[in-house]
Amino acid sequence: MTSLADKAILSGAENRPPMLEKDMYDSCKSKMELYMLNRQHGRMILESVENGPLLWP
Repeated sequence: MTSLADKAILSGAENRPPMLEKDMYDSCKSKMELYMLNRQHGRMILESVENGPLLWP
């Protein structure tokens, strides 16, 4: 059985981000959070992703 990612590759969608399968979402989410937290200003980056950009009045 072909997965959604395989179908996207077969349909020529190489310029799009990969599709996440539901059982892999938690693993990918935790990897992205760790990546963001290990960057300079990581907490601010993570909060911006979760809450949207900070808007000054």
